[in-house]
Amino acid sequence: MADAVPGASVPLRLALVAGEASGDVLAAQLLRGLQARWPGLRAAGIGGEALQAAGFEAWWPSEKLAVRGYVEVLRHYREIVGIRRRLRERLLAQRPTLFMGIDAPDFNLALEADLRAAGIPTVHFVAPAIWAWRPERVALIRRACDHVLCIFPFEPALLAEHGIAATYVGHPLAAVIPDEPNRAGARQRIGVDDALALVALLPGSRRAEIAHLLPRFLQAAARMRRDRPDIRFVLPAVPALEPAIRAQVAGSDVADAVTVLRGDAHTALAACDATLVASGTATLEAALFKRPMVIAYHMHPLSWWLTQRKRLQPWVGLPNILAQAFLVPELLQDAATPEALARETLAWLADDAAARARRAQVVARFVELHAALRRDTVGLTVQALEPLLARGGRP
Repeated sequence: MADAVPGASVPLRLALVAGEASGDVLAAQLLRGLQARWPGLRAAGIGGEALQAAGFEAWWPSEKLAVRGYVEVLRHYREIVGIRRRLRERLLAQRPTLFMGIDAPDFNLALEADLRAAGIPTVHFVAPAIWAWRPERVALIRRACDHVLCIFPFEPALLAEHGIAATYVGHPLAAVIPDEPNRAGARQRIGVDDALALVALLPGSRRAEIAHLLPRFLQAAARMRRDRPDIRFVLPAVPALEPAIRAQVAGSDVADAVTVLRGDAHTALAACDATLVASGTATLEAALFKRPMVIAYHMHPLSWWLTQRKRLQPWVGLPNILAQAFLVPELLQDAATPEALARETLAWLADDAAARARRAQVVARFVELHAALRRDTVGLTVQALEPLLARGGRP
């Protein structure tokens, strides 16, 4: 059968969980590649608009799991645990050929452990960052995952030290994002003059991030505009949170200078000169677009305190972690004031020799990073999955 692998006697049924917008985009790109290899493949589980556009059947939407921070998780704990319980029961009854958790380790690893114990092959895509924080997860990863697909080149060797099978597949976005983004074309699409300074505001994809970060970003934008009246802003909104985002923008002092997009963060990053971005996957996307950035984060004080106790590295932004250096500023928690965010963002836009040299240096490092992360992600993933798919979801 075109939709089966050697040893499989039934059509391939892939169960997926992508717990937030960034995971949804990664999973959609991967799913399209797997469908090209196995045209009859069917996929269902938890996903967002990007996965659904690829033919995915969403039993629950991704935003149900898009919660970050200990306090925020506690507020939604019963609902999230209930979703995981019902999903586990459904998957154990239907027995997919393979389960793949896309990032979201707090949700996915426990689910993967239960499914694997029942004989369903499990793969985790995007290795939990045990090298950055929470190294105690190693034992759970070893128990939960038949295989881990890694997006950073140093991760498989680290996991192998703990007896965990893993493959470096590169980062899917590195193959999608062009080496030289079309800045003029992106600006034309959003209606911003090519001569204007443009800052992309990316406050995150979770409701708590919009509550904690977006007001700071908009206040920072107002301060930037006082110094540079010609500056403009573009803000890609996660569709599920778009009404709340538009309401905040409308009530701000920069409503007339902000263009809100429905999703489409890549257009915003291609169009901008610099970005003010929440710590997370979007920082890596900004680096792949070769855009200078200021990384920010703010959460409930208790969540912040608990998180800091488990950090292993001085950096939180992926570009800085991968470079093992502060390539770009990080303004976190109490340091993420509107004044500081505005000051550091405007520094990237300065038109003097020192600023130009600084921009050129960071762009050169981002070019190197892009090359290191570009691999045949789908092809390498197919090779890693084939033995597990052949085994199938049989007890």
